[in-house]
Amino acid sequence: MVASALLPQSQPQPQQYYFEDGLRKVAPYHFTYNTYAKERWLGRPLIEVFGCEFRDKPLDYYRAAMESGQVTVNGKHVGPDYIVKNSDLVSHKTHRHEPPVTAEPIRVIHEDEDIIVINKPSGVPVHPAGRYSFNSVVEIMKGERGPDFYPYPCNRLDRLTSGIMFMAKNPRAAERLATQIMQRTVRKEYIARVVGEFPEGEVICDQPILSISPKLGLNRVRANGKPARTIFKRLAYYPAASFATSTVRIGDQPREVERKRAPPPRNGYSVVRCLPVTGRTHQLRVHLQFLGHPIANDPIYANLKVWGFDLGHDDSDATKNSDEDIISRLSRMGKEEVADAVAYYDEMVDDYHKQRAEKMTGEVCDVCQTPLYSDPGRGELSLWLHSLRYEDAGGEWSYVSPLPSWALPPEGLSGPTQVGGMEDLVGAADTAASL
Repeated sequence: MVASALLPQSQPQPQQYYFEDGLRKVAPYHFTYNTYAKERWLGRPLIEVFGCEFRDKPLDYYRAAMESGQVTVNGKHVGPDYIVKNSDLVSHKTHRHEPPVTAEPIRVIHEDEDIIVINKPSGVPVHPAGRYSFNSVVEIMKGERGPDFYPYPCNRLDRLTSGIMFMAKNPRAAERLATQIMQRTVRKEYIARVVGEFPEGEVICDQPILSISPKLGLNRVRANGKPARTIFKRLAYYPAASFATSTVRIGDQPREVERKRAPPPRNGYSVVRCLPVTGRTHQLRVHLQFLGHPIANDPIYANLKVWGFDLGHDDSDATKNSDEDIISRLSRMGKEEVADAVAYYDEMVDDYHKQRAEKMTGEVCDVCQTPLYSDPGRGELSLWLHSLRYEDAGGEWSYVSPLPSWALPPEGLSGPTQVGGMEDLVGAADTAASL
């Protein structure tokens, strides 16, 4: 069930985390979800609502759960054909299996009496959502700081995105900072590692963005989308020929790995600075894809099986790939098939299975008969997109995180190891706004 729609009926005691193969894990546990009926559910059969709204399990599972009484309405056993009414309280008793997340710690950049500024690891969701609860930033911080501590997230980062986040210690501080962010008095900068040789200078992308499948969380540039603007500037470019072989770290052991040359124009990769002027969902990922330089390990927007060889480049009218084709291809990915991104730099690592996306193993849980997933690899836990900097437009404060390892020069090559100020990016944004 979707976390934003849920109220816990019987919150279990905090779980004891355990660590294995570089992952933070939680043992399966029993849990009851509650959610009040939404307006869009009213007058619809209960099984239809679950089929449209909740994607964690197959429809046959939910039908069996309703027939057995694991799903109830207002505390009563109802069947799949029950018609949802106003104020209904839907409950679902389940044996919960949380996916593992990275064991990388949540590092503190700044802390005072009101705010904690953290460097969020990639692959960890901020809030309990979907199959994640204790393996979320909020619950991990609560576990580390004790039951009386409750963090209030003030900005949003997708699960796969790493970098700066603000966690308020009280509602008053959270409201103050959230208001600043909403009123656009806070500037933010991201860093991304993209396919190919990104152009030099400031690049402005003003393409509108449309959500073509809210259920799949899929967006693309479309003329009838919402206005969006991003300023980009290349920080570095590393041609493929300059790192035919390099050392990568697999577990705790460095290893020489031979790289395969990527076909033009995706030869090599660029590290790019990103200043989002607007805040659309997946804006940076979608704009970079449209420009022909998707984030190199993006499991959705750099996925050849979904978008084809052009990867959505310059296709605002959907003549190369229709929305329906894209949705159909993406909906088939992930569970029983590895979603292959065009991740150039890491594609030839010897034990590639460590990079595969989480997928079904063919086994089931002894307690609840739920199909079990394999542990996610680095390719599933990491996206080369990092929230690098937040600063007050008036100059009162600024917080910058270190560059992530994937943005640093390859071993044996020289390149930037830090980023300067935002003057050029802000200047380009102001010029674009005045046109």
